[in-house]
Amino acid sequence: MLICMQRSTSVRIDAATHEELRLLATTLGTTVGDTVALAVRRLHQDRLGDELSAPLTTDEAEWLDAELG
Repeated sequence: MLICMQRSTSVRIDAATHEELRLLATTLGTTVGDTVALAVRRLHQDRLGDELSAPLTTDEAEWLDAELG
């Protein structure tokens, strides 16, 4: 049987932000930690989406237009 233990750490945030996280976690039906994980994943996805929607560089466009010859 494989047992995976999650490591945890502490992150210092101000009381107002913690309260917002707590309320959001309650609304989502998750823990504060899971809410932070969801937020981090969403930020990562947003950044990836921004990168993918950026105009192609000249090199990328030339590579895509190259003949397969």
